[in-house]
Amino acid sequence: MTGAVVRRARPEDLARVAELAGEHAAYENAAPPPPDLATRLHRLLFEPAIPRLRCLVAELPGTTLAGYATCAPELSTWDAAEYLHMDCLYLTESARGHGLGPLLMAAVREEARALGLPFVQWQTPTWNEGAIRFYDRLGATSKEKRRYTWPVD
Repeated sequence: MTGAVVRRARPEDLARVAELAGEHAAYENAAPPPPDLATRLHRLLFEPAIPRLRCLVAELPGTTLAGYATCAPELSTWDAAEYLHMDCLYLTESARGHGLGPLLMAAVREEARALGLPFVQWQTPTWNEGAIRFYDRLGATSKEKRRYTWPVD
């Protein structure tokens, strides 16, 4: 789409990114993020000398932020290599179909390239057929797995 922009998040974007994360959680029928998510994201994105998390945002002309992707370097034992884990990719319903998804994915891929990482991994719910079609069109491959969470406290 003409005028669409994908860029790194700035501190002033974090309130909107937190709103988008809430929409994303609702879309996936997950628990909502904590109320202080913007503050927590700021700590991860802007306070360390080398940020642990990266956040890219998507803008359409004349609108608020329409989507985001977050990613962080991780390790794969089986590959004995680092990779970039894309934790979230979300676009508002009205922003889908305007070419922002491919732009965000290209930016995530470029982030991996800039970090010298050989591949990107992510997951999506098995019921999210639209996302699966999108990722398949990109040429990505998938593996069936379940994701577990185990509280420490």
